[in-house]
Amino acid sequence: MTVKELAEKLSLKILAGRESLFREVTGGYTGDLLSWVMSRLPENAAWLTVMGNINAVAVASLKDAACIILTDSAPFDAEALEKARQLDLPVLLSERNSYELGLRVAELLG
Repeated sequence: MTVKELAEKLSLKILAGRESLFREVTGGYTGDLLSWVMSRLPENAAWLTVMGNINAVAVASLKDAACIILTDSAPFDAEALEKARQLDLPVLLSERNSYELGLRVAELLG
């Protein structure tokens, strides 16, 4: 499934990375402690988090995540938005919490 398909099925708002929505999503990961996520986030995963800062963008980029999905309508700061746009990293937004959205991602990705 692509990031775009995931965004459509989950009614996610696209904040950045429109040119990379074709990326394949092969799994998901939920976490907010960046050092923890850094050691466990799988490549091509959708990362569900409330961390909307430039450090989250850096972790997602270094780990080659398919996208960041901000849950609980978490804010995404301006500096992070600018960096995500520079990297063309898809960042999506949901009103759902990480638990609810994680269940849906798992259902969709099998």
